[in-house]
Amino acid sequence: MSEPFLRLTRVSKRFGGVLALDRIDWDVLPGEVHCLVGENGCGKSTLIKLVAGVHAPDPGSRIEIAGEVHEQLDPALAHRLGIQVIFQDLSLFPNLSVAENIAIDAHLGGLAKPVAYGRLEAVAQEVLSRLGFSLPLDAKVGSLPIAERQVVAICRGLAADARLLFMDEPTASLTRAEVRSLLAIVDRLKAHGIAVVFVSHRLDEVVEIAERVTVMRDGRKVGTYAAGEVDARRIGELMTGLSIEHVITARDMSEAPPLLEVRGLFRAGEYADVSFTLRRGEILGITGLLGAGRTELALSLFGMTRPDAGEIRLDGKPLALGSNQDAIRAGIAYVSEDRLHLGLNMRQSVADNLALASLDRLAGALGWVPPARRRSLAADWARRLKIKLPGLDNPVQQLSGGNQQRIVLAKWLATSPKVLILDSPTVGVDIGNKRGIYEIVHALAAEGVGILLISDEIPEVYYNADRVLHMREGRIVGEHVPGRIAEHALEEQVYA
Repeated sequence: MSEPFLRLTRVSKRFGGVLALDRIDWDVLPGEVHCLVGENGCGKSTLIKLVAGVHAPDPGSRIEIAGEVHEQLDPALAHRLGIQVIFQDLSLFPNLSVAENIAIDAHLGGLAKPVAYGRLEAVAQEVLSRLGFSLPLDAKVGSLPIAERQVVAICRGLAADARLLFMDEPTASLTRAEVRSLLAIVDRLKAHGIAVVFVSHRLDEVVEIAERVTVMRDGRKVGTYAAGEVDARRIGELMTGLSIEHVITARDMSEAPPLLEVRGLFRAGEYADVSFTLRRGEILGITGLLGAGRTELALSLFGMTRPDAGEIRLDGKPLALGSNQDAIRAGIAYVSEDRLHLGLNMRQSVADNLALASLDRLAGALGWVPPARRRSLAADWARRLKIKLPGLDNPVQQLSGGNQQRIVLAKWLATSPKVLILDSPTVGVDIGNKRGIYEIVHALAAEGVGILLISDEIPEVYYNADRVLHMREGRIVGEHVPGRIAEHALEEQVYA
């Protein structure tokens, strides 16, 4: 076996009181396809950022690249050593051409100078040819489909003399055909001696493409395994530490009264002709690839954006939403996917966050909120949702991801909603807290709350929703009932 291109020894990283990485030993061989897997929040992204020089490891950590030892890296040094990262958002310049994006490194550094377009195009063409691709060099990257933009991002890494390429969730917004094309590209990179670390939550792909698989859990390395030693189910068990048993919970809610009715909803560039009915006590799943329009639809249902056309009815009455305050007053609550920026004020206390959406109800005649009333509400919901916390006055940022998500849920449940919109509610939450959140969701449905469960994780909607709507390019293209369609068949349709 050849010597590793990258070797980490006892690498740790602490952010304040949180130990994100705990004594990680890990290596990547030259020309190897190595998959890095684990639940959201397990430390994968922190590990990648350490190698890319974004974060400095804690003292005592050792990073070795091509036989050279480094106590820490910075982005420029990591770049010179051949470390390239393609993040999920690709980090491209949509207003620049294909050639400019691929060969941008050829123009960076030093004093300002005229752009040598001929040189940029020559570099871009050489890299594209090396991978066997043909793209219009003068096309604006923003005009390309996502799969071709990914090719541009990979070529940019090669133009910068990449020797190790991290690909973070590269298939999250791709169809099956585009995924197969991407996996073929990874094979070509390997043939050129470039190591690829492939991060994906699609475990079947991991088994298909990897030579080795490293599993992380709670900031620690569980182990590194030859791909032939593990299957998708075993990887899932290693990721969670639990034997995973999924049970279909779908109920026939066709006789329940309509609660939220959406007819012909349209917003230019985001979604079109969206129609569905959410019944009282129903859990209605909405899934699709990233960019399908799911979150954009949710924002309109919560009054954050206005549809250009269509109708929303609640309890049979037309509903005009000019703001999120209108939605809250009508009985609609929204748990955003981005709880760090949109769901919580991380520096404020648990009590302040829990009371935030209920201030109007808590306020007295002069608009002042008595502290005792605020604390009473917070304590009540912390108890109901079994939130583990050191105290109501502690900042939310001190809590685990799972307990932070429970805080967000409690904040909105305190408003006594009729409709609860959950947008990827378990992102960054460990398996134990996921189960707890699902139990809360099912209990709310049993009390008559209508729930929209939005997720790009097929198992999440398949095993928790009564029906599943499939969105693609802003439209609902299918409706399915778990049990009447197999999980793998639903995945095939979503990723087709």
